[in-house]
Amino acid sequence: MIEEPPLLTIRRAFPRPTAAQVAAFQDVPTGFVCDALGGQGAMNTVIRPIGGLEREVHAAGPALVADNGPAEILATVAAVHFAQPGDVIVAATHGGRNVAAAGDNLCAMMRNKGCVAFVTDGELRDYKGLMEVGLPAWCAGLNPNSPFSKGPGRVGFGATVAGRHVESGDMIVADRDGVVVVPFTRIDAVIARLEQITRLEAEAEEKVRSGYCDFPAIEAMIADGSAIVID
Repeated sequence: MIEEPPLLTIRRAFPRPTAAQVAAFQDVPTGFVCDALGGQGAMNTVIRPIGGLEREVHAAGPALVADNGPAEILATVAAVHFAQPGDVIVAATHGGRNVAAAGDNLCAMMRNKGCVAFVTDGELRDYKGLMEVGLPAWCAGLNPNSPFSKGPGRVGFGATVAGRHVESGDMIVADRDGVVVVPFTRIDAVIARLEQITRLEAEAEEKVRSGYCDFPAIEAMIADGSAIVID
């Protein structure tokens, strides 16, 4: 007979980014971070910021992954207990829907613990209370149904959340455009690329403001025959 797993498995010691590494991502647009990752890195767009796109929101910090089953919350509760200031709790629900992955009180406890954001591929509830709590949160929608806390769950490991694998200790950068995961082993390389990307974006924006609207590369493709024009 297969043994039942423990209700909770918790890993407290995992590599974490340094304070300087975390600081390098503050107020950096997620689009810049994706560019530094080669054009990828974002979770599926089912994940949206609570409060809508009109609300200015940005968060950056190390992931603390709470791997729950569908309709479960025990791992998230344990993650709050073990969270460190600056953490982003990332709660996996493995595609579970029609039940809340957290509500205003649990998000308020995350805020009290010093967490900077909450990300889940599940749904949230208590919208009015969440707005009062003010913790930046990204989720798959709203639903008032209650979750269970029976386990099993895992904290401090990894999980796939909205199509993107996240390991505890990875950098999470999130804004109104979405949630991006920077693998721990690539943090320094991404930081090194961000300076160049920020400069190139500023140059491009200045050209557009000055009236730029043509693409010489398209004319070059027509000239060398790799593109044809049919009138």
